[in-house]
Amino acid sequence: MNKFVFKVLAVLVFASLVLSACGPAATEAPAATEAPAAATEAPAAATEAPAAAMSGEGEVAIVAWPGYIERGANDAAYDWVTAFEAETGCMVTVKDAATSDEMVSLINAGGYDLVTASGDASLRLVYGGSVQELDLSKIPSYNTVDERLQNAAWHTVDGKHYGVSYQWGPNVLMYNTEVFPEAPTSWNVVFEEQTLPDGQSNTGRVQAYSGPIYIADAALYLMATKPELGITDPYELNEEQFAAAVELLTAQRAIASKYWGDYLLQVEDFKTEGFVASSSWPLQVNLLQADGAPIASVVPAEGATGWADTTMMAANAPHPTCAYLWLEHSIDPKVQGDVASWFGSAPSVPAACDGASELLGTEGCAANGFDTFDQIYFWKTPIADCGNGESNCVTYDRWTEEFTKIVGQ
Repeated sequence: MNKFVFKVLAVLVFASLVLSACGPAATEAPAATEAPAAATEAPAAATEAPAAAMSGEGEVAIVAWPGYIERGANDAAYDWVTAFEAETGCMVTVKDAATSDEMVSLINAGGYDLVTASGDASLRLVYGGSVQELDLSKIPSYNTVDERLQNAAWHTVDGKHYGVSYQWGPNVLMYNTEVFPEAPTSWNVVFEEQTLPDGQSNTGRVQAYSGPIYIADAALYLMATKPELGITDPYELNEEQFAAAVELLTAQRAIASKYWGDYLLQVEDFKTEGFVASSSWPLQVNLLQADGAPIASVVPAEGATGWADTTMMAANAPHPTCAYLWLEHSIDPKVQGDVASWFGSAPSVPAACDGASELLGTEGCAANGFDTFDQIYFWKTPIADCGNGESNCVTYDRWTEEFTKIVGQ
């Protein structure tokens, strides 16, 4: 994600320190052998060093989706870093990660404090011991987070919190309005060969997401089209259900000539390569619309998978004071609204929808799909435990293995 992919800042109190903004606790991660690469240059320190800087930390190192942490370099109006640094003395460095797998790898390598993990990575980090349980008492504003997200399964395990929700949104069906004068109502336009409204086949004109978690999109479609499979959760699939999803994606390979993983490349593909429909993020839709492209998006009748990103703290975070400050700052209503405006996402703090951010305004949440929450099946790491007392679900390593085979065909 980039100019719309954003993740937050933080202002929090560590131990007895009390500031106006605060952040969540961290998990212990392996020690770093090399200092993390900074994707963002930190400004000069404030003349009077705040308490966090005086404690000897003075920085917070974050692994984030590209563009999730903006300091005004792309647009001066979008900056939720500079003020945080001035107030806390914690200089923010960012290492961009293009995929969830890369995020897991970077955190496991050590040297970072925080990671903006999507649901297909968060449980891997928890069960792998790469992130630590948070001390919510050090995140005073935690109770302002949307109640639907406070105890979400992708970051809460056995009643323990391992992250602070940041932003969320659906994986929308993006389409070309010149090919589809009316919005498509089903995901079948990307899963099944057919003639589109412009009289041409969809073969070679649709894309699919390049990630094992995309198997859940196929499972979600099968929930509606093949109810006899008994799928109730697209991330909890037994062998029969998993085989059906793999079969659907294998057949889709004949019409989906390209998989997208880099959002910028997908934008270019829709501009120049003749693609007309695909799963996508609101980010790409916004970028294409800003360029005047005939693009729109919809959540089809079957619903959609989606992402609810969580800021998690590394098990051995080198700068826990600054990390907690950042976590608190990340759920400030203005920051939440600014990020949502930038990315086209929905904030995890409902107060952000009420005008706290001039950039988002009071209509922005509705425009960004805040009311679609109940239609979304949020990413979560597939594990053996199906949540019904049985351990007969196909695990993420198998998802990765089978999806790699499909893409390689």
